[in-house]
Amino acid sequence: RIAIDVNNNFQPEYITVRGRAKLLKELQKDAKNSSGVLLASDNDREGEAIAWHLNNALKEKTEAPIHRIVFNEITPVAIKESVKNPREIDEAKVNAQKARRVLDRLVGYNLSPLLWKKVKNGLSAGRVQSVALRLICEREKEVEDFIPEEYWSLDADFAKGKNKFTAQLVQYKGTKPELKNENAVNDIIKEIQNSECKVLDIKETEKTVRPKPPFTTSKLQQAAANRLSFTSRKTMQIAQRLYEGVQIGNTRVGLITYMRTDSVRISQTAINDVRDWIGKNFPEDLPAEKIEYAVGKSAQDAHEAIRPTYVKYTPDSVKEYLTREELRLYSIIWERFVSSQMNNAKSKTTSVDIQAGDALFRVSASKLSHKGFYNVIKTLSSKEDVTGSLPSLKIGEILSSGKFYPEQHFTQGPARYTDASMVKTLEEKGIGRPSTYAPIISVLLDRYYVTRNNKQLVPTMLGKIICKILVESFPDVINEQFTSEVENDLDKVEQNELVWNNMIADFFGPFKNRVEEVMENQESLKGTLDEPTDEICEKCGKPMVKKLGRFGYFLACSGFPECHNTKSVPLAKCPRKGCDGHIVARKTKGRGKEFYGCTNYPECTFISHFKPIDVYCPKCGWFLVEKYDKKNGSYKSCINPDCDYLHSADEAVAAEAAGEFAKANKADKESKESQNA
Repeated sequence: RIAIDVNNNFQPEYITVRGRAKLLKELQKDAKNSSGVLLASDNDREGEAIAWHLNNALKEKTEAPIHRIVFNEITPVAIKESVKNPREIDEAKVNAQKARRVLDRLVGYNLSPLLWKKVKNGLSAGRVQSVALRLICEREKEVEDFIPEEYWSLDADFAKGKNKFTAQLVQYKGTKPELKNENAVNDIIKEIQNSECKVLDIKETEKTVRPKPPFTTSKLQQAAANRLSFTSRKTMQIAQRLYEGVQIGNTRVGLITYMRTDSVRISQTAINDVRDWIGKNFPEDLPAEKIEYAVGKSAQDAHEAIRPTYVKYTPDSVKEYLTREELRLYSIIWERFVSSQMNNAKSKTTSVDIQAGDALFRVSASKLSHKGFYNVIKTLSSKEDVTGSLPSLKIGEILSSGKFYPEQHFTQGPARYTDASMVKTLEEKGIGRPSTYAPIISVLLDRYYVTRNNKQLVPTMLGKIICKILVESFPDVINEQFTSEVENDLDKVEQNELVWNNMIADFFGPFKNRVEEVMENQESLKGTLDEPTDEICEKCGKPMVKKLGRFGYFLACSGFPECHNTKSVPLAKCPRKGCDGHIVARKTKGRGKEFYGCTNYPECTFISHFKPIDVYCPKCGWFLVEKYDKKNGSYKSCINPDCDYLHSADEAVAAEAAGEFAKANKADKESKESQNA
């Protein structure tokens, strides 16, 4: 039931949430017996709406005054200050929340039935989630269309006495070398391997590294994903616990400020607190004045940045009271805030050019000449850490040369989205708000429109089909510009510059007409996701069909409903010697973490944490898996721990191997069948 009266200015119809009637009655009873009521829900649109609903429910049962209080941190000082300054409920903020809720409901409740009728029951679409899905699908198309190109690099060893170091080829005959194949590299090596090597130039540069501002919601989610490998949902769940408070000794302490914010603003009290701490612990790195950071143009600036409520609670001082994950997240919040008010760091880089015949090699080494704000950051990233070391060199100095290291590479296509890059993109494009970034990704994963593979967000076939239908049918709605404009309109509603009902009315008429048109003309795709297979049902003898369910593909008997047999889709042949099982996806008990195991379990205990692909290793015959790291991007490697095969851009070798193994497997099967006969 949509519960919106579209004929009465889109007024929503409210009911008490199932199971909460008892709680509401208790609150009404307490309010009736009180001299006053303070509503202290979160200081954002959703929190304001909660206060509005409570106010309406409570004032029916009490004549006591009802006021709204807000605070940014759960500390005695902040709460006492808010009690001293109660206010009325902000109706404009409530209207902005109401407009978002009504708009999202109208979009979802009209698009979802379209998908049920044309694709599959149980599907959903939404104003924001479908735009995020479109971004992921379009990136996947770019990844699939990308054709890698081969190129080579060349490093060489040089030495001054016993001090050896490695430099990289940067020029050949005065230009940047285009090394497209191994022959090009070998030609250069032949020409320069007996050449005199001397130091041509030495440059020293100093770079100032400025601290970053304290975290906003999106930046915290990105940092937690990159540094801690946390999903966006996990980050927000842990941050919520830190905000609500942990038991430290005999006191419950809220350790961080409110975690849904788009502002880098810091209160003067917090500035004074952190400057006092820096002055006592790192006086040489205390700036003369506080450091201020610019708030983004699109920021609502309703809350401070995410920071520790008390700087005195260093990560080391509270680690015994926190879980490992809570401590890791709290540490980066604390470090980011404290470092944001410290002096710049400085790094010194030495770059040396070495002439070897017509080739120019270059090597660089850097180190922090002044740590500055890095004094409070325990883990430096690879870009900021000390890199390399060089002996003392002079221009014109002759060096001895050593081994050459030619290396093959392939150009990398666009990277798939991760939680971190997805949140970054959503923020940059104005899609959603800090409170919605994590739920957007979670919904796409829960609906199986997207899967997470080695931290990458990959659209499923179901996700691609839904995206195609929605984008082709509703290009004016399922696009980032419309979604961003809605956010701007909601801001205007909150600022009393736009009437929320008018905003909805301007959108709904044309949208509803388009939905009816698509519902009538869109060709049904039901059943097109099912794939016939050669697998035979062992219960009734009918063919098995590959079907798409809520948790991915599975095999189901085509004799349904007479036969209810289902099983997992085999992904690859088990590589264990003597085992005729197949590898299928499984989930652990409890947390439901996915892994891949043999169908012959418990007789065969082979497992893999990487998803098999339907290509076999040309070296050993085990299946390949797709992996990802920052250095190499996506690549395929053999699952066999004793095999070092890495997939090259030329898939012909692996494909040929897959064919040979398929033939061998078929021959084995036929041989066993003839023996059994």
